[in-house]
Amino acid sequence: MIPLITTIWQTESWQRQMQQMIRDPEQLFGRLGLDIAEHPKLNDALKQFPLRVTEAFIAKMQPGDWRDPLLLQVLPQVQETNPQPGFINDPLAELDANPVPGLIHKYHGRVLLITTAACAIHCRYCFRRNFPYSANNPSQKDWQQALDYIAAQPEIHEVILSGGDPLATSDDYLDKLITRIAEIPHVGTLRIHTRLPLVLPARITTDLIAVLSKHRLRTVMVVHCNHPNELDKTSADALRALSDAKITLLNQTVLLKDINDNAEILIKLSHRLFDTGVMPYYLHILDKVRGASHFDVPEPTAKALMREVLARLPGYLVPRLVREDPHANSKRPLALL
Repeated sequence: MIPLITTIWQTESWQRQMQQMIRDPEQLFGRLGLDIAEHPKLNDALKQFPLRVTEAFIAKMQPGDWRDPLLLQVLPQVQETNPQPGFINDPLAELDANPVPGLIHKYHGRVLLITTAACAIHCRYCFRRNFPYSANNPSQKDWQQALDYIAAQPEIHEVILSGGDPLATSDDYLDKLITRIAEIPHVGTLRIHTRLPLVLPARITTDLIAVLSKHRLRTVMVVHCNHPNELDKTSADALRALSDAKITLLNQTVLLKDINDNAEILIKLSHRLFDTGVMPYYLHILDKVRGASHFDVPEPTAKALMREVLARLPGYLVPRLVREDPHANSKRPLALL
């Protein structure tokens, strides 16, 4: 395996970096020079959703700053334990669209495969933070039921790999799964949703790119970048390597209170994404998952932000402001005027 990128802190393989991710708040605060006594009462939040964050992502945070926008994405908060009306375990009703284990079929023409429960980071706003992965995580040999479902429906032209994070699996696993998907004649597009180019850029190796490039499917990668500080040189190099391999790169951002609910930040993010070969795609209103209410930005505020963004960016750099509603037949674009 030949890494495409190196940094001072990258002394281990990506697999070792995954194994050595930070799970203890004291460790995280120690890396950043923060006093855990200033942030008490974490245990209940951690019981609901454990802490997971890579050294690579921590390296992009500002030491000594409790309000760092990257830290806030992974920081357990006491607010997570306070029930809020409308914030539920399955905000997108995915379990109602789960016909066979590991497969979600909500929208016409495409299905989503839950490839793994593993992820290199636990984003505190994750809409699958309460998802029953144990019932939806087939082993490699058990994918046949999901693949038979896809093969039986010729209108399905796109398969989405999600999780967890599909890039948290091995090259061999991805190669075998993608090969089996590519054997279904009516599937033409493979889409991969991932945070790893941002939180574990060492994962983007020449071997991985070869796996993603060798099959007949058109490959689209949707990265989830919420703040321009996530796009340091290591991540930019990883994304450019993917772009150079003719993998279409799009970005989804979740609008998060006190993190990116600011027009200047969103404008800077669009420019920085474009500089690395990534096109802005969606700006998501927060999915109302239990434990994430403190990130919520009201829709009128979101629309006002987007009107300012629209006035200051060329159209191709403006992400679509959308909300996902349970049982809807698509994401719903929100009118700005």
